[in-house]
Amino acid sequence: MALTLEEAVARLGDKTSAKRRSAAKRLGALADEAAGPALLDALRREADVRRSWETKYEMAIALGACGHRPAIGLLTELALRPTEDDAVHSALGEAIVRLRSLDEGLAAPLEWCLDQGDRSLTDGALRAASILGGAPTPTTVGRILDLLDPLDPYDGLRYWAAVAAAKWPGERVDVFLESCAAGPRADVSEAARASLDTRRADA
Repeated sequence: MALTLEEAVARLGDKTSAKRRSAAKRLGALADEAAGPALLDALRREADVRRSWETKYEMAIALGACGHRPAIGLLTELALRPTEDDAVHSALGEAIVRLRSLDEGLAAPLEWCLDQGDRSLTDGALRAASILGGAPTPTTVGRILDLLDPLDPYDGLRYWAAVAAAKWPGERVDVFLESCAAGPRADVSEAARASLDTRRADA
């Protein structure tokens, strides 16, 4: 049986990383704001635990899903730390955009992630944009495309942008999506075609 909210919160303190990780993943699926304080405390404890990147990943994702705004400070601090755990930075980018966008809209947190020059943060930020829907400002869209247009067509950083761009403004977005749709990477191409179909249906 799946863990209840209370059981998952209690398991965040388990001595076994795998159980802490499964608890965080369950709380992310529940997306209940009531879990936020416990998740924030758990991530604070986990932050300096070596070789627990998967657990940090699930805790960050869960904090974003739960909408726990007080986590923004810690998530930002961790995002600014150098690390070889790219997946963790991707999760941090996603969570930061999801949480900050609640008050600031999409553009400001997306711009912040872009400003850091960190591919993984940017990847997570674009994933959050695809989850949230809606559109950043034209200026922010331009910055994103300035980053993505020169990339190798096999580069996976294009994927979440291709998913999210269905609602983005501007003819330049159509050009980007058409380029992705014609590209050699199947997942990016499929996402771009779906976004183009949505844009044409809404036109």
